[in-house]
Amino acid sequence: MRYFIVAGEASGDLHASGLMKALIAGDNDAKFCFFGGNLMESVGGRMLRHYREMAFMGFVPVLLHLPKILLNMIDCRRAIRDFSPDCVILVDYPGFNLRIARYVKNSLHIPVIYYISPTVWAWKRGRIKTVKKYVDRMLCILPFEPEFYKRNGYLDAVYVGNPTVDAVALWAGREESFEEFSFANALSGKPVIAILAGSRRQEIRDNLPSMLEAASDFVDCQLVIAGAPSVEAAFYEQVQSGCRAKATVVYGQTYRLLRQSRAALVTSGTATLEAALLRVPQVVCYRTRPKHIAAFIWKHFFDVEYISLVNLIAGREVVVELFNERFSVERIGKELHRLLHDGEHVRAIQEGYDEVDKRLCCKDVSIRAAEVVFSFLAHRSGH
Repeated sequence: MRYFIVAGEASGDLHASGLMKALIAGDNDAKFCFFGGNLMESVGGRMLRHYREMAFMGFVPVLLHLPKILLNMIDCRRAIRDFSPDCVILVDYPGFNLRIARYVKNSLHIPVIYYISPTVWAWKRGRIKTVKKYVDRMLCILPFEPEFYKRNGYLDAVYVGNPTVDAVALWAGREESFEEFSFANALSGKPVIAILAGSRRQEIRDNLPSMLEAASDFVDCQLVIAGAPSVEAAFYEQVQSGCRAKATVVYGQTYRLLRQSRAALVTSGTATLEAALLRVPQVVCYRTRPKHIAAFIWKHFFDVEYISLVNLIAGREVVVELFNERFSVERIGKELHRLLHDGEHVRAIQEGYDEVDKRLCCKDVSIRAAEVVFSFLAHRSGH
């Protein structure tokens, strides 16, 4: 089979490369052409565009790079037409990929499989109509997503497992001792408070100083930041310059850090799920500026009760969320004290983590996703 894959971000490159390996394992004649990254290229096939030339996030960056984005769109459409694949697999990146889906179905009549659902359950629900029209199979990585689609009249969504579950399960560092971790990073013997302050500079500016201020009263602990790959150490030094407490920054060690931490302050996103799977008590702290605009957007454009994946998957508050108007140094400090000193509160969090584990359940997400692809293509061809 011939597969054309579009992944427009680093995470998409990672997940798509795993799917490609699983497709090869079940299809000796698999041939790939793709927009993606180095991980996909290492599996095989022909890369036409690197995601570094595509990953524009936010209104202003998109507006500034609109000519480049339009050119990427034109080139992608042409490449799919020229490659003439048996199916097109779109990985996340909905602003771009849903437009590609429309073109592929309307103009080329090639089946479209979407891997990693857009967060239509949170916002931009109008995209459900696009999914219904142009996506033949939706491969979801959150267990509540297929039911959401079903309630909205789309029956071709299936939960295939969550890549973070596989990543944590396959991680080989569980046996490392606290002493080994501390020695490797020149840390003291004090208990660690992990700080995961986001992956983008603006997130870090908005959140890290208050997180550090709240944690500065816990003098019996040391603070360690999980450095974002794209953010240099000098930036963290700059953000910390006016803070009472200073934190050590470590890179490429998020799982190691969480594993050895007594508690964690986490902004949002996948990091909340990683902390849960590694059994670290956490409080979610997230603020966006300007505050009044953020509050308006949340009230009028979002349709979810929680911002953390842990609570969304559990369907209830497992971990405390200090989001925007609830975000303050005082509240972060209070919740951090509970994580460090309230055993009953921590036990309740761990019980919630057990619920999340059970709901996620499935492992081998790439293999399961590939099986759905094979089954769909076989059914379509009548085999």
